[in-house]
Amino acid sequence: MSVFAFTDANFAAEVLAAPEAVLVDVWAEWCGPCRLMAPLMDWAAADYAGRLKVGKLEADGNPTSRDGLKIQGLPTLILFKDGAEVARHEGAMAKPQLKAFLDAHL
Repeated sequence: MSVFAFTDANFAAEVLAAPEAVLVDVWAEWCGPCRLMAPLMDWAAADYAGRLKVGKLEADGNPTSRDGLKIQGLPTLILFKDGAEVARHEGAMAKPQLKAFLDAHL
């Protein structure tokens, strides 16, 4: 499975209207911890295929979605189910933490 690219243009359709749970990684090119999370998004997309859609939202290029999500720091991971936020984590995390975060809410 691949990691989706979420934008202001597709956020409502790809995240809020998605039939499955969606993990949104809000990141920025200049954010070092964000780059550390990128391989974990690939892992999550593969490991949770069929149960979870995984995608990245670039904060600087998508201010409408970023501001609507009230992003305070980067990276921020937000898990959506049925169009509603069910969990949020700000800051980088290791693979075991990400697995625990996802397993607790899926």
